Amino acid sequence: MNSSKSLRTGTAGYADDARSATEQALDSTREFANQAFERAGEKVRDLRYGVKDLANKGVSSVGEYAQATTRYVSEQPLKSALIAAGIGAAVAALVLAMRRNSNKRYY
Repeated sequence: MNSSKSLRTGTAGYADDARSATEQALDSTREFANQAFERAGEKVRDLRYGVKDLANKGVSSVGEYAQATTRYVSEQPLKSALIAAGIGAAVAALVLAMRRNSNKRYY
């Protein structure tokens, strides 16, 4: 009887040890996951601020180009109209040339 009682006591001790080790492993995993989420959140915040700064720079650059273009058009209206007409003609010629080439390939 004593040997079965000591066997039960030993088995209960092993079960307690296993339970304790499992709890420690879970706590370590939770801590690691929390740290990883925290680091990921910091990276996302850094990226968001970087993108925001880049967007602000882009908006100010576009604004500067728009002002320069407006100023040029108001100072040189005839020259601006001729440039626009030339670019429009070049784009139209390019589109027509591409359409002719695509039509020839299918016949």
